[in-house]
Amino acid sequence: MRVPQSRVPLAFLACRLPGPRPPRPTLAEELDEVHRIADETYVTAALITTCGSNRVHFGTPSPLVDATARERALDLAQARGARQEAFAERLLTDPTAVRARVRHTLEQCAEAFFDAAWTGVVGQLTSNLRLKNDLLKRHGIGQALASVSGSVTLTPDGTCIVVDKLRDNATAARGTGVTFLPSVFGRPHLVVVHAPGWQPVVQYPEASQGEPVVTLRLEALSHPVRLRLLRALARGPHTTGELAHAWELSPPEVSRHLAVLRRAGLLSTQRHGRYVSYSVDLPALTALGTDLLAAVLR
Repeated sequence: MRVPQSRVPLAFLACRLPGPRPPRPTLAEELDEVHRIADETYVTAALITTCGSNRVHFGTPSPLVDATARERALDLAQARGARQEAFAERLLTDPTAVRARVRHTLEQCAEAFFDAAWTGVVGQLTSNLRLKNDLLKRHGIGQALASVSGSVTLTPDGTCIVVDKLRDNATAARGTGVTFLPSVFGRPHLVVVHAPGWQPVVQYPEASQGEPVVTLRLEALSHPVRLRLLRALARGPHTTGELAHAWELSPPEVSRHLAVLRRAGLLSTQRHGRYVSYSVDLPALTALGTDLLAAVLR
């Protein structure tokens, strides 16, 4: 996905509505902001989830006032399942009641579990936002984006933000800015949400180190010599000299390859006098499978 960003402010904060603003101090105040959204906009946003994000769009006639749009929305919801159809029917018949029910549900969830969870993560998220904004001010957009994810980059001419996702799409952010929203519970997924007239939002996993580590380890394993050394070490500890003799390599060459494997966290060491023996870090090697899966599913 490409976001043209020339002269566009980047905001690292939790923003849900069009236009940059800081998050409200309480959930009730956030829900008050949602309450101010017009019914037509609220219903269209709800139908995007109910009917499919690639089927309902802002800027088209509202199903609240347009009979054709209403029938299309109900048909799309029905195609996705009975619950979706029932929700769409209630939403289009009495949006006020549905909005009140959604708000009440969110308030109950906050009381039951979210308030306690928020207490545990608010400091972590605040620190993340402070770091991102400091990078933005001191080192520019490029480094700030790099700290978000290896999948978010700035084009060489500095006019577009590119997010490496499966869908090939684009949106403009001139006049609205782009909000980057850190998430503790969304890991490992990198989510991009955008619609015409609304501020694009990128939700990224906070302090996720999985993908850089995966890249480092895959690069370490990509060299045939390092792979041979790793196979030898998987059978038991070896010193540099033993590995050099076994594979007819020079000790300095073996040392260079072992250093790469150590930086990737794939080896453990143990000193015996003036000799150092190397072993495979089996938990780290085993975790590579789940880490790779997490990086792919971002």
